[in-house]
Amino acid sequence: MEQKQTINFGAGPAKLPQSVLLQAQKELLSYNDIGVSVLEMSHRSADFNKILNKTESLMRELLNIPENYKVMFLQGGGSGQFSAVPLNLIGLKEDRCADYLVTGTWSEKAAKEAGKYGKVNIVHPKLDSYTKIPDPSSWTLNPSASYVYYCCNETVHGVEYNFRPETNGVVLVSDMSSNFLSRPVDVSKFGLIFAGAQKNVGCAGVTVVIVREDLLGHALKECPIVLDYKVQAEMNSLYNTPPCFSIYIMGLVLEWIKNNGGSAAMETLNKQKSSMIYDIINASNGFYECPVDVTCRSRMNVPFRVGKKEGDEALEKEFLVGTSKRGMISLKGHRSTGGIRASLYNAVTVEDTEALASFMKEFMKEHQ
Repeated sequence: MEQKQTINFGAGPAKLPQSVLLQAQKELLSYNDIGVSVLEMSHRSADFNKILNKTESLMRELLNIPENYKVMFLQGGGSGQFSAVPLNLIGLKEDRCADYLVTGTWSEKAAKEAGKYGKVNIVHPKLDSYTKIPDPSSWTLNPSASYVYYCCNETVHGVEYNFRPETNGVVLVSDMSSNFLSRPVDVSKFGLIFAGAQKNVGCAGVTVVIVREDLLGHALKECPIVLDYKVQAEMNSLYNTPPCFSIYIMGLVLEWIKNNGGSAAMETLNKQKSSMIYDIINASNGFYECPVDVTCRSRMNVPFRVGKKEGDEALEKEFLVGTSKRGMISLKGHRSTGGIRASLYNAVTVEDTEALASFMKEFMKEHQ
């Protein structure tokens, strides 16, 4: 009996390309016919070294990473970087302070964590709700800040920057966990970019850190050695045992992105997919409501309510039962916001998105 097709709209860990899963399956017991699995391979072996180097060179090629940047594959997730960033960078200037843009759950957590290691300045008036990006004219940047930090796409609230913050020469740091490689990015404009892999570029367990070389070697003395960028960069991410299998999967996903036209092609598809859902929301006369300001709606995570602005709980429950019957999973909104959330990462296809779109139209016709 053929298994029912499942369409995964999860916010992360998220859908992986079918071809990647099949290749990992094929090579699971014996990688490259060497008789051992990547899961049991020594991280010091020549075979793993090839995997690591290939993953890094694909990453450099896809993002056009300049030579004076280091690429590291670390553990601890994005949340680990909420600590690692200030521990490594807040001491760049003697005031030990940093500017943070807080536009959602993840930047809020990052700012709170950074406050343990120095002074944190939230550069704009506090937002009542995370549904917009404050106008840059309202920001008060501190010229003596060690860095300016922002989260490029807020997974929970569906808020995405479509511009790069101007920092007037201060080091720019970005958490790109949920829109990494979903669009082209000019790495040279950033001091540091980090991203958990489990949304657009792989499975859980590995976090990419791309950092400009001159920012290495400024860690606070209390920085744990595994979070010290200089140590990790010098050791080529092999200071301790890295998440080998997650790095291998990431390499396969990067190859898939390359074979499918790179980040520019991903951007075209992501615009097409997200527009499909937003168009239905916009044309629904309030039956579907997206709370996010039109100027910063995310292409990756589309949150919406059903029935009315604050959501009709019974209808939303029915909506989720209906999608589930059609094989669509993980559409329930984040526990802090409720409602529905569709995550449309790189591996989610146009066909997957069309299935959701046609259900949304049907459901509206039935209930409006």
